[in-house]
Amino acid sequence: MDEPGNSPTIGHLARSRGRPKVSSDEDKRTHIVEEARKVFVEHGYAGTTTALVARRCNVSKQTLYKLFASKEELFAAIVVAHRRMMLALPRPEEEDLPIADALHQIFMIDIEEAEDEERTAFIHLVMRESGQFPELRDVLHEEGMIRSRQMLAQWLAEQEARGKLKIPDHESGARMLMDMIFGGMGPPEGQAQAWPDRNARKNHLERCISIFARGVAAR
Repeated sequence: MDEPGNSPTIGHLARSRGRPKVSSDEDKRTHIVEEARKVFVEHGYAGTTTALVARRCNVSKQTLYKLFASKEELFAAIVVAHRRMMLALPRPEEEDLPIADALHQIFMIDIEEAEDEERTAFIHLVMRESGQFPELRDVLHEEGMIRSRQMLAQWLAEQEARGKLKIPDHESGARMLMDMIFGGMGPPEGQAQAWPDRNARKNHLERCISIFARGVAAR
């Protein structure tokens, strides 16, 4: 039992009350990336400025530039973070699911509605504006859709090595899957809505996965 007047707990609490909590640079990066993604979706790439992002994040431009040297670097960080929203890869080494079930999880078919809307909005932003800005194409090539497709092709190759499927071209198979799934998420060109509700779209995506899984099933 501590002697009176020598309690380390009381002394520690007294000192700690005067120390404001300072978030780490990594916390700030995570917060800025999340908020900046929303700004890019709202204003487009051309309409987004570092000053606008700094105001949205309630940080100074100096802080923003300390963490991200340019708007392009910030966008690249968003693409990397968003890649995890597109495909749940890599998978756990011990996972042993049927191919259709694994693809269902990889493409996050049961994603929550709010997350789904965020994912779809960013995909549409990238598709709409990547043709206008060469720097976006470079980022997407290095960190975005291309990298995601490479990871999916690698997963397909691993499943074939385990004898779970047979496919002549893993890169082509990955492209086919992503075209089917991401193409089926949004509305056709010129239409405001592709599906009457989320359940109809989910059923369509599950049929795409089922058809693909049957087509590549090991025989």
